[in-house]
Amino acid sequence: MTELEAREFCRTRGEGDVVTRMERFIAMLAQENVRQNLVSAASLEQVWTRHIADSLQLVDHVPRETTSPWLDLGTGAGLPGLAIAIALPDTEVVMVESRRRRVEFLERVCAELGLTRARVVGSRLETAASFDAAVISARAFAPLDKLLSLSTRFSTRSTIWLLPKGRSGAQELQAQSSAIQAMFHVERSATDSDAALLIGRGRPDFG
Repeated sequence: MTELEAREFCRTRGEGDVVTRMERFIAMLAQENVRQNLVSAASLEQVWTRHIADSLQLVDHVPRETTSPWLDLGTGAGLPGLAIAIALPDTEVVMVESRRRRVEFLERVCAELGLTRARVVGSRLETAASFDAAVISARAFAPLDKLLSLSTRFSTRSTIWLLPKGRSGAQELQAQSSAIQAMFHVERSATDSDAALLIGRGRPDFG
């Protein structure tokens, strides 16, 4: 996927002028990346492919009427959480991030872009207040077993799990119990043919 293809990919997965809003976010991301290491500097040369389209591909796996509330774990630079909030501004997006400087950046982007339905929880996931999430996403947050154990309390029988897992996704899933394996399936990333997405539904049963 080229950068031009990635921009078009994103345009068709958001509401209104998503490309213009996303360009404002990208400018803020690049500026902030000089102050703190949010993403690798090299990846900014392919920011639409590596970060924006990589995040927005997740919306293809969620019915539009069931996106709220969307919980993003360990949001970091806002990927995918902020990208989802920018593309779908009517979706309630809750981003959990424990690092103070990153929390400040996330809050600044939300304020500047008028993302009134997005909020940042500045704490470790273990201390965040529970709520029932329609969607749970996490990009490079934790190994699958730890991720599920920390976040199960936010899930219901209808929760959709969207977990970009790079090249390790299938192997991580195979290491889980049969109940967890039955809950998820593996799909190829739209932006990286070597990367996997773990797509699941329900509440994990650790038996």
